[in-house]
Amino acid sequence: MTFDDRVKALGTRGFTDRQARFLVTVMLHSGVCMVRQYCAFAGMVYGQTARDFFGRLTAHRIATAFDCAHKRARIYHIRNRALYQTIGEPHSRLRKPVTLARAIERVMLLDAVLVAPHLRWLATEGEKVEHFSLTVGSVLRREEFPCLVFGDELDSTVRYFPDRQPIGLDPDGQGHVFLYLVTRSVPIDFRAFLQRHAELLRALPSWTIRLVVPSHLATSREAFTTACRQELASPLRPSVVDELRWFFAEQRRLATANGDVRSEDPDRFARLRRGFSAPRYRRLYRAWTADGDRALGALCSPVLADAMTRQRGRIECELLARPYLHLSPLVGTS
Repeated sequence: MTFDDRVKALGTRGFTDRQARFLVTVMLHSGVCMVRQYCAFAGMVYGQTARDFFGRLTAHRIATAFDCAHKRARIYHIRNRALYQTIGEPHSRLRKPVTLARAIERVMLLDAVLVAPHLRWLATEGEKVEHFSLTVGSVLRREEFPCLVFGDELDSTVRYFPDRQPIGLDPDGQGHVFLYLVTRSVPIDFRAFLQRHAELLRALPSWTIRLVVPSHLATSREAFTTACRQELASPLRPSVVDELRWFFAEQRRLATANGDVRSEDPDRFARLRRGFSAPRYRRLYRAWTADGDRALGALCSPVLADAMTRQRGRIECELLARPYLHLSPLVGTS
């Protein structure tokens, strides 16, 4: 179903076009929302019309409300299965119960989507797989899309685009905006996000990584932009990749060996352990243990560095001006 198809489907359940468009946006991206977000979306001031709409949602058990730490603030969770069924997403994970801290993070993500209405947003795994299969499927195999594999060789499940961050499409269809909500002060998970998306970014004509930063984490912006430059714009020399491959293999051999086993080349191992101690290489080691040499295959490629030099690949920081800490002392810790 297209976005407009979903809006029309909700219209048959008695919602106005404006209400249906807002609900579809919420159910695809966050599952939760606040009254102020509906008012901003609809271009109205907070008043009886908005209160009546949310009163209807709770009265008909379409939504349940979170009472936040600030007693005047409420977050509404759209959980009604029939409503999700109507838009073709009956099994959406956004329906599941959620902690208040995680709900606030989803409110932040919805804020980032709502401030860019000119973009067409891809929200679900199916939408993203379909779009990129059509646009870059001739140069990129599906297994090279961002994914995580769960289970073992005999019984495995592949989840594509597992980070569940929205991807925006420019009106011309050429540019792609990858949102990433910053919820921690250090970019550990962000590095994994970048590594999962590197092959896809190499196949696109232009792209933007847009860091969505809440004000209470504003001081972390430099750490995240630095991590992005390290992961995407710093290709390694082939000789360095060879050393990295040897070090990873030796590190795994020593970690899995029984008894008191030493490195076959202690001096080389000690030197490389110092040289590859940065967070980038620790994350690469985890990827290598899961995917083997495939995780190292593109480390020498200058494609992403060249894209950033030519401004076809960009890093942006969008600082969320609204405060969120007043909603819960746990925000940003999940």
